[in-house]
Amino acid sequence: MAHTGRLKTVALTLVSQWTLVCLLLLAPLPSALTSDTHRYHDYCVVGGGPAGLQLGFFLERANRDYIIFERSNVSGHFFEDFPRHRTLISINKRNTGKINKEFNLRHDWNSLLSDDESLLFRHYSKEMFPHADRLLDYLRDYQQKLGIKVQFNTEVRNIRKASDNKEHYQLDDQRGNTYQCKVLVVATGLWKPNIPNMKGIEYAEGYETVSLNPDDYEGKRVLILGNGNAAFEVAEGIYGATNLIHVLSGSRVRLAWATHYVGDVRAVNNALLDTYQLKSLDGFIEGPLMKIVLKKVGDKILPDGLEGTVVSKVFKTENFPLREFYDKVIRCLGFTFDDSVFQSDTMPRHGRGRKKKFPAIGHNYESINLPGVFIAGAASHSLDFRKSAGGFLHGFRYTTRALHKLLENRYEGVPWPSQQIPVTQLLNYVLKRMNEASGVYQMFSMLGDVITISDDGKMAEVFEEFPVHLLDEFSKHAGREAKRAKRVLVMVMEFGANFSGPGTDTLRENRANGNPKLAHNSNFLHPVFYYYETLPTEEDRGKRGVKRVMPRPKALHHVVEDFLTQWDRPRPHITPLRHFLDHITQHDLRSRFDQACFFEAMTHKGSSLACSDQYLEGQGLSATKDMMDIAVNAGLIPFLGSQQGAEKSH
Repeated sequence: MAHTGRLKTVALTLVSQWTLVCLLLLAPLPSALTSDTHRYHDYCVVGGGPAGLQLGFFLERANRDYIIFERSNVSGHFFEDFPRHRTLISINKRNTGKINKEFNLRHDWNSLLSDDESLLFRHYSKEMFPHADRLLDYLRDYQQKLGIKVQFNTEVRNIRKASDNKEHYQLDDQRGNTYQCKVLVVATGLWKPNIPNMKGIEYAEGYETVSLNPDDYEGKRVLILGNGNAAFEVAEGIYGATNLIHVLSGSRVRLAWATHYVGDVRAVNNALLDTYQLKSLDGFIEGPLMKIVLKKVGDKILPDGLEGTVVSKVFKTENFPLREFYDKVIRCLGFTFDDSVFQSDTMPRHGRGRKKKFPAIGHNYESINLPGVFIAGAASHSLDFRKSAGGFLHGFRYTTRALHKLLENRYEGVPWPSQQIPVTQLLNYVLKRMNEASGVYQMFSMLGDVITISDDGKMAEVFEEFPVHLLDEFSKHAGREAKRAKRVLVMVMEFGANFSGPGTDTLRENRANGNPKLAHNSNFLHPVFYYYETLPTEEDRGKRGVKRVMPRPKALHHVVEDFLTQWDRPRPHITPLRHFLDHITQHDLRSRFDQACFFEAMTHKGSSLACSDQYLEGQGLSATKDMMDIAVNAGLIPFLGSQQGAEKSH
């Protein structure tokens, strides 16, 4: 009997299990999954470098369904090879004399944003320009300590629109696995060498593989194609061994200290300029590369002009600078965006002209022809190329945060974070931001603090680090209703419009201005406030002009530049700014002590906003002659004379 009972129990268990299996098989699949889709994630991020990890941090903290695909076995694989001579040109300024963490990020160009104090790059290197291996160590720890979901050794290919849901994307890996994503973010950076269609380019060695051993250049004549940081880096490593180095490029040398663009040639690598200007055989020449031919003559290489072009005639002049043979030609022409991960019918459009190396995107970081595909990191630099720092870690850590906020609003219904403050605190708030905030400081002219002012002028709502070129679509991207009549104040950081540029003498006399009356002529980075009575339109943005950051405002205020970048002095900085805020809010925003508020309440028909809201707490008190006499006798207010009194009071 016991044996029979056990058989019945086993039979019932098997029936139950088969019933459950059948029910699961009959149940409908989630709409996001199809029979040919093996894995689904709301957010797929391609690239596990700095930008991918930065976005991963925000997705992880928001508890989103995401995955980051990294083709190698380490985060930041690019930095295993580059820069070739292993010295970063990003500043690691560990000491500023300040303890404010946000301020210190203004001068820390290697740390990603996080909530872990140990993940500041200052703990990884003491060098001002660190070794690239330290950045690899840092990125490894950042990923592991913060628990960011990275799928290593996964090579993405065949990105395409999903067959069952055109708003989603599918992609494959090298193992044949297929993934489906609601949102696709490409954070692969620029890593594909730029090899122009130039005749004879095959005789040039590439920056990515060229020898780093100075002995290989002993007594050699070297021609370098390109005049950016890579070209100067190579020259710096070998010029002590060569006979000479000539640098040939299609444009003039752009020095970062003249252009204020960190992607231009940095002083840490520009020693070759000394040997050129001091006539020690090295030199620079500009010429159209696509009209130049590299010819192999024995074991030498000779540049020549392309037949049938004006350049060919120039090359034949007897004293042409490149008339002699070279032992080596090195190609240092930068990198471009690699779109080979996309299927041929789902290719992102590229930019035009000098931006053709970037995918074309809008100011919301979305591909202009692939809805739902976003670009993060260095590849999003088309928006601020040669303007701001969006192509570099200390810049795109903030644009990646902005991208995450845009994604949260669009796909999760989470509005852009904001803070409401009484307008009486507006001056204190903006003073704090312009003296401490790192995002608006590093991404000058691109990210700014947007402040909406209520209809009665008593409250303000602050949206920090908003992409200012989306201001005409503020309600859409911030997730907050901003009526056309609502007043808007925008704070951005700017350099002087005519201060920067190749060939500009930024060390000239009178290069700086300390006069607040001439603040609009400030050259160095300084806060600028734009006030609009209605949100500017897309048409307004199109009319802003080449050198103007924002559309023409109703009122404009420049805070005069400061040598210490500390805009906290009463006369040159604070008082002019307060007058401007008084004007646009139509309120006296000065703070007052209680005694001053009492005197004001006793002697004026109206009270300042600070006294009304704080001292009187929104209430009033009608003064009488007896009350006035008591106040005078008590010494609370001075004697006003027989003609003053209750008639001036409430």
